[in-house]
Amino acid sequence: MGTIYYGGSATPIHIEDRALAHLKVVIATKLRRNESFTVSWQHPEGEPEGRSTLWLHPSIPLRFVFDDAEPPQLSRQWIEDLANSANSSGGIQMITEEVTVSE
Repeated sequence: MGTIYYGGSATPIHIEDRALAHLKVVIATKLRRNESFTVSWQHPEGEPEGRSTLWLHPSIPLRFVFDDAEPPQLSRQWIEDLANSANSSGGIQMITEEVTVSE
């Protein structure tokens, strides 16, 4: 389980490592362009039910921590899906990865 630490908040945000690796790419791209935006997700099992939204701004410190030492192979399609949601008025919606099975 990966973790995001944002600003001065002592409350960590837990997101599965593979999902966090993809989210990091999209967030870093938006922040590098000096764009502010929101990220929304449903709380994982083991945490209180509900969902959260975080406002991200380039001037606020952000740190990603991964449990896995090796980065996963990234899915171009998942990054594009997250990036498309990032460019919408609703901000990034933490969507699940669409996996296609070839026969």
